[in-house]
Amino acid sequence: MKIGIIGATGQQGRLITEEALRRGHEVTAIVRSAEKAATLGVPVLEKDIFDLTVEDLRPFDAVVSAFGVQAGSGLEFQYQTVGFTLAHLFEQLPEVRILFVGGAASLFTDESMKTRVIESGAIPEAWIAVPYNAWQSFMALQKSSCKWTYFSPAVTFDRNGARTGSYTLGTDYVIRNSTGESYISYADYAIAMVDEIEQGRFIRKRFTAVSEHKAADREPASEKGPESAAETAKATDKPKPGFLRRLFGWN
Repeated sequence: MKIGIIGATGQQGRLITEEALRRGHEVTAIVRSAEKAATLGVPVLEKDIFDLTVEDLRPFDAVVSAFGVQAGSGLEFQYQTVGFTLAHLFEQLPEVRILFVGGAASLFTDESMKTRVIESGAIPEAWIAVPYNAWQSFMALQKSSCKWTYFSPAVTFDRNGARTGSYTLGTDYVIRNSTGESYISYADYAIAMVDEIEQGRFIRKRFTAVSEHKAADREPASEKGPESAAETAKATDKPKPGFLRRLFGWN
């Protein structure tokens, strides 16, 4: 398959790129800086996300958006504008899938599906801009006719966690692994994302996933610059509340 990765130089985008390449797919990095993408070893489309055209995206079977902005940057609203922009573009490309690296805050807290994580009061007001705008983007996406998929990670989204190669799928509410944790590593998330690209089980739907937490088998943190929603929030050097550490994978 021909796969485009928006934000391929971020840690999550990079892992998805590597996973897709491992399986023999043709991958193109869609980034603002071709220089930063040089080490990926894939063709590069150097373009700002807001400058992308239908013709730029037409060659792909699927495109993954791992777009993100830094928490506290004042640009959190771009989660919504990016969502609208991509939805509009892909409505004109009905055969091309668009998959989003989403957030956990829009998940319901449990299977009763009465309260979302973002509505539960667990996120401090000072840190709510990123999850709020990501949530609004997801809500708007549900009204789109494009071939979208939104992949919410578990509440604990661990950038340094092990690649176990297995995971459990869910849909619209927080699920937990065998030890009762809502947890997934970036590496297992990448596996689940590429599986979804290949299998197409959640077209015009949202899904989530959890994997097992192997604390003793952690991979070293990447030195690459942040571009995904989770890791760009992590990049800020302000103190982070404990819940936000779990929600976005902050260490």
